[in-house]
Amino acid sequence: MTRKNKNITIPVSIGYGLTDIMGGGAFTVIGAWLLFFYTTFVGLSPMEAASIVAIARIVDAVVSLFMGSFTDHFYKNYFGKKFGRRRFFLLIGAPLMLVYALLWLDGMSYGFYLAVYLAFEVIAAMVLIPWETLPSEMTKDFNSRTKLSTCRMFLSASGTFLATFIPGLLISYFGEHNANAYLINGIVFAVAFMACVFISWKVTWERELTPEMMAELEKDQVKTSLLEKLNKVGLLFKEYASTLKVRAFRKHLAIYLFSFTAKDVYNTVFVFFCVYCLSVSSALAGTLLSMSIVGLPVTLVAGLAIIKFGPSRLYIFAYSLMLICLGGLFLIYQFPTDNKVMLLLILAAAYQVGRCVLEFTPWNVFPFIPDIDEMISHKRREGLFAAVMTFSRKTTVAIATFVVGLLLQTGGFVKGSQVQPQEAINTIALLLFAGTAILLLFAFWQAWTFHLNKQTHGIFVAEVERMKATGDAKAITPQAKAIVEDLTGYSWAQLNDLPENVTVTKTLSVR
Repeated sequence: MTRKNKNITIPVSIGYGLTDIMGGGAFTVIGAWLLFFYTTFVGLSPMEAASIVAIARIVDAVVSLFMGSFTDHFYKNYFGKKFGRRRFFLLIGAPLMLVYALLWLDGMSYGFYLAVYLAFEVIAAMVLIPWETLPSEMTKDFNSRTKLSTCRMFLSASGTFLATFIPGLLISYFGEHNANAYLINGIVFAVAFMACVFISWKVTWERELTPEMMAELEKDQVKTSLLEKLNKVGLLFKEYASTLKVRAFRKHLAIYLFSFTAKDVYNTVFVFFCVYCLSVSSALAGTLLSMSIVGLPVTLVAGLAIIKFGPSRLYIFAYSLMLICLGGLFLIYQFPTDNKVMLLLILAAAYQVGRCVLEFTPWNVFPFIPDIDEMISHKRREGLFAAVMTFSRKTTVAIATFVVGLLLQTGGFVKGSQVQPQEAINTIALLLFAGTAILLLFAFWQAWTFHLNKQTHGIFVAEVERMKATGDAKAITPQAKAIVEDLTGYSWAQLNDLPENVTVTKTLSVR
């Protein structure tokens, strides 16, 4: 389904962004509470609990890898033509969100939890991958895409807050040792996720089919042999690999993976750290995590800041603040005080400011990556890039979760026990501080030289449009040439089959 001349209004942006209440909320609850729930109430060991997440996410990562390309070509069949190649998956994914509630049943087997978690991960990927491409489908304008992404991240921050605040309330109400709090939380969120995904389907649209897509429709009328289909699969893997040839995407992916994995390690270990290292309740841990409410105003400010300052500076601010907060937590752990709770609240709020900016920035940058790729591939491959990002993210989080579970178990963690040996306490602290900090420092290093922003993107897109209109590769200005080469990772001569010593038109730099 496509719509011409539609404006990106605030209501449309909100409707689009509602799906990230699921994207932000579901995986925040899972990251913060699932291992704790499985080891404390269900009776699984840290390795068993972590293996559920790791196995499911690795399988899901493989599914996600094909999902992007699948949606890129979904316009060729009946359902894609009728409902949209991306939006169809939101429509069928909405009622399937109810599977989320089954994650929090108590007293089931290891196989049950693995099957349910695997099902939810696949359903989430089926929704999120096509949904993430919609800003590129709906508009080419930087500010309009930023409006969509800002509303998305504001709602993601809302989901993150609710996903930490509501469990804390329920745990306080039902008691520290009552598993019903987790089940009720799961039911409430499952219903909310279903409504959010359906609304996103209702208010969004997709771009009109291009002449190249129309030509593909005619070509696909010809039947292909099994060998030709296998060749297509091989070509698909080559296409996935080709995304890494785009320099801006390589840096973007490295920043995304290092920073989000750092956040995952922190979230996974934090409740354990509060309960066993700081000797405070899990309800207080939920309260500290719910300081993510500061992300609501921060997201709005970040939406303005990314236009004025660019992604690189936002990344550096976020990582610096989070590292400072880790230092503060370390001091509290080493030198306990009577004002521990107040200090924890202050540090938790400050950390959530950094975390919010960390989460906000990559998905504001993502819609512009396919524009860079278009200069190289001469195609629109939004789904392909979304699939590579999702595959990489789920693979790394699976590895990180498994490593956390492995280290907890080898570090002496005792499942179901309210008191842990000193060896386990030291392991938890090491995971929180060293694990998070090292990953953030790697992300900081990549962000320092990331040059995609509103100004460079504007010059780049103008050059793409000029080349489409004139085909004159020699008329590029020195400034545009430098930007194109920096963002693509290719020389201008390589992009246009020109001699390496080609001269370009000299003009004044435009800021």
